[in-house]
Amino acid sequence: MPLPPCPICQKPVPPRPENTSQPFCSRRCRAVDLGRWLGEEYRVPDRQADEQEDEQPSDGSDRGHDA
Repeated sequence: MPLPPCPICQKPVPPRPENTSQPFCSRRCRAVDLGRWLGEEYRVPDRQADEQEDEQPSDGSDRGHDA
């Protein structure tokens, strides 16, 4: 069975007993990933913001207000 690839450099990742940086192949790749999170290169979608956008009228009119 082939070893899974490192998400940063794509090298094979040794199993956890041999590699404390799992799921990365090395501490360097683990640090690169952390830097990407801290630099906001990765983002987690905000479901609440998406739901609020869906609830607002798309034609720009105000619901419930008479002119």
